[in-house]
Amino acid sequence: MRRNKLKDLFAAGQPALGGWMGFSSPFAAEVMGHADMDVVVVDLQHGPIYLDAAVPMLQAISATPAVPMARVSVNQFFEINKLLDAGAYGLICPLVNSAADAQSFVSACCYPPQGTRSFGPSRGVLYGGPDYFEHANDTITKLAMIETTDGLKNLDKILAVKGLDGVFVGPSDLSLALGLPPTPDFRADPLRKTLARILKAARKHKKMIGIFCSTLEFAQEMKRQGWDFIVLANDAYLLRHVTTQWAAAVRKG
Repeated sequence: MRRNKLKDLFAAGQPALGGWMGFSSPFAAEVMGHADMDVVVVDLQHGPIYLDAAVPMLQAISATPAVPMARVSVNQFFEINKLLDAGAYGLICPLVNSAADAQSFVSACCYPPQGTRSFGPSRGVLYGGPDYFEHANDTITKLAMIETTDGLKNLDKILAVKGLDGVFVGPSDLSLALGLPPTPDFRADPLRKTLARILKAARKHKKMIGIFCSTLEFAQEMKRQGWDFIVLANDAYLLRHVTTQWAAAVRKG
């Protein structure tokens, strides 16, 4: 089976960089995959992307050096199975509030006897290889999002779930859970201390930890702290940010 670069980088103690797709565009996903990203995530939770649009985006990413991943819209067996069958090599699950939520997610991602995934990996075999069934349970990355008060309360129990590769932080929703505005300030408490707590817990359980970073400075600081999987904003932000910078420079000149 094709190796999973995200897992290989984690095992080697090296950070992985991720792109994040909100545009419903296979071409945009392909461009992102060629932009020196280790991983590209198709986001089905927020924005206009649904299953029918996600499949060609995963196909496009598969033609690049990046690992194709997706964030599911909800912790639901149907969507999880569909995305894995479509060739997603990893999934991020939002709103994981308990160990039971994490166990349900992992079960949907794994074939029996470890889980309850049904067999029918149409594109999974094409991307992963003919021995997909034998290795899929261990190869596919499974990350639970920590972004609520319950998720924080049950953090250690979530990280202890067998088969879960790690956690992924949504800092905007986490900020809301801490009583802050949804624009995260990673330098200020209580968000700074909470991020440090999550990182420490992941290290204790020897699990992967990832985070969505809304600015370059945020991403650089997370890399300095040793986070494993760092997402560099999303397609809409990068397009708007660079275009605004260029427009301002030309107008000023």
